[in-house]
Amino acid sequence: MTMKKTDLVKNLAKKLERDQKTAAIPQRFGQGAASVVPKRETRPDKGAGKPVPVVCRLPAELAARLRETAVAHEGGVNAVVTEALLRWFEAGKGS
Repeated sequence: MTMKKTDLVKNLAKKLERDQKTAAIPQRFGQGAASVVPKRETRPDKGAGKPVPVVCRLPAELAARLRETAVAHEGGVNAVVTEALLRWFEAGKGS
């Protein structure tokens, strides 16, 4: 005896439902979800080397000298200012 197409689809749906009900719950959704480490905690810490933008106002003469020095320097304005600030802090004038 042959079955109608609708009966075949209905039996297939019942079989799928049964399989889904008996399947184990993956650990990422079950109780193991609490033990999963978030991606943010597994990423390497990049905070130490990340440049932070700083805005300051300089007199025109000083800004011109800074530009002239930066053109000759390999790292540009950022490297010149970084070196100057490091020297200043090492000299004990910054604290």
